[in-house]
Amino acid sequence: MNHRLAELAEMLGGTLCGDGDVPICGVAAFEIAGPGEITFAGSPKFYKIWDQCRAGAVLVPKNAPENLSGNLVRVENPQLAFNRLVRVFYPKTPAWNGISPSAHIAGSAAIGTSSALAPFVTIGERVRIGERTVIHPHVCIGNDVIIGDDVEIFPNVTILDGTRIGHRVVLQAGTVIGSDGFGYVREGDEYHKIPHLGHVQIDDDVEIGSCNTIDRATFGKTWIQKGVKTDNLVHIAHNVTVGENSIIVAQVGISGSVRIGKNVILAGQAGVSGHLNIGDRAIVGPQAGIAASVEAGAVVSGSPEMPHSQWLRVQRTVPKLPEIAKRLAQLEKRFSALEPPQPTNPPPD
Repeated sequence: MNHRLAELAEMLGGTLCGDGDVPICGVAAFEIAGPGEITFAGSPKFYKIWDQCRAGAVLVPKNAPENLSGNLVRVENPQLAFNRLVRVFYPKTPAWNGISPSAHIAGSAAIGTSSALAPFVTIGERVRIGERTVIHPHVCIGNDVIIGDDVEIFPNVTILDGTRIGHRVVLQAGTVIGSDGFGYVREGDEYHKIPHLGHVQIDDDVEIGSCNTIDRATFGKTWIQKGVKTDNLVHIAHNVTVGENSIIVAQVGISGSVRIGKNVILAGQAGVSGHLNIGDRAIVGPQAGIAASVEAGAVVSGSPEMPHSQWLRVQRTVPKLPEIAKRLAQLEKRFSALEPPQPTNPPPD
């Protein structure tokens, strides 16, 4: 499918600089885009290799230099505009249509007429599924689950009883939603399981990565709020709240009853102790161990956590520790040589 460059510029609300009649048939990365393709240059580093670009057109920031050659479309956010064009040239088609005869659906379940269920899907009692939702093979959905419109659930996802899922949610393969939280009461040398009677609520426009586990609440709900995105292999424990538009990167572990604010970033392999608060727009660095609450807007790293700038100074010091220890030993030796001799006999009474 070809589009005139002028049509694409108008679609994106950008400013065209060049030949608007150039036919564009696809999208590609800056380094490999050809004459019939459009690409993007989102940062100044691309200007240094501009003469290597063979693309038919390039999306650039509005403040890009005026002397750039070729056909340009100036936009606020080149990468975001490029993502829109990817969907134009490669529209998503449903992986499944209709309801497979090999899907098992409880008699009390209600499924939108435009939704699709692949083979070997299991739907429990009193489940409610909205319109245009696609459920891939081997998904298991427990009783009393509610799923909204335009949701996509990839293979081998398990959604356990009582879970609430909003609209336009994506659950990647192998994820488990609503498993029991890790809670036990000790009696002597034995542990007794604490019943978990709550549920998980996932709001609109959330994407959960592959092999996540999100535990149901002891009471009330574990709550993933609107716009949250998680990477693969994330664990979110019982009664956690993750605020709107937060990002959780791979292998993060969040203990029970943590409150995470809006627009928070938890970098890879960070761990958060239970019953803490992470303030709005805080950033937690990779492999950080969070043992105390983090203020809104703070940037912390290390284990235990500390301000990121301090952590950087600490890390710069660590390789120097052997030399520092050697110099300290030399100074101790020199200091000992300067000390006056100690009396051999005790002073008289």
